[in-house]
Amino acid sequence: MSALVFAAVLCGAALHASWNAIVKGGSDKLLSTALIAAASAAIAVVVLPFLPQPARASWPYLALSPALQTLYFALVAAAYRATDMSRAYPLMRGLAPTLVALAGALFLDQHLPAAGWIGVGLVSVGVFAMAFALGGGVPASRRGTLYALANAAVIACYTLVDAAGVRASGAPVAYALWIFVLAIPVTLWALATRGGAFLAYARVNLWRGFVGGLGNLGSYGIALWAMTRAPVAMVAALRETSILFGLAIAALFLGERVGPARVAAAALIVAGAIMLRLA
Repeated sequence: MSALVFAAVLCGAALHASWNAIVKGGSDKLLSTALIAAASAAIAVVVLPFLPQPARASWPYLALSPALQTLYFALVAAAYRATDMSRAYPLMRGLAPTLVALAGALFLDQHLPAAGWIGVGLVSVGVFAMAFALGGGVPASRRGTLYALANAAVIACYTLVDAAGVRASGAPVAYALWIFVLAIPVTLWALATRGGAFLAYARVNLWRGFVGGLGNLGSYGIALWAMTRAPVAMVAALRETSILFGLAIAALFLGERVGPARVAAAALIVAGAIMLRLA
């Protein structure tokens, strides 16, 4: 993986952890998620007219991806209602790289070198170790765990769909923006079920939506661009270093306890990232 792609994906990982922290820090997780989805769509609508549009070959993927993104947003909100970010976030992100690597080898004919598989494995093991570390002081929640693991499967699915779509699009930035425009059902559902509460929440938390929307667009846009320059599984695994940024945010800004076992798990993730850079 080139230094440019490596640095870009790390930047995207930091953005991803940041918008997840905005959801967790909001007083209503579902409305925060819907607000970020709305802001992402609004920003995309403003920018799209100035960009070359995706090729028709990518349209079937664009039709499927927003449905998966909508499910992803719903599960993010559900997981954060049920348990702490420092438990749910690693679970959601930990299994996905391995699933993507296996599916990529089977369906996309992307076979990783030995160092790539080691890197993917270290990142996944480190993320899971962080989630289950006894030193974290986070009470277990079966419901939160199930939501997070279900979202790992959704993440793997939309990663593979969008990896194929963005490669067929010829326009990675526009493809990424269209995903968020078409994922607007998240916001429409919030308006239909909690219209008055959502509008009131939006007035008070407009900054959350805007900042979170920028982070959401930036993090996934960078990842999709990187998938046109490097193997999908390696990009997906490196993107999960966002857990390191999420760990720091949870400890410094959300008041969640982070024990030494999770620090040791973070070292595994760093080692995995180094292997991915060298692969």
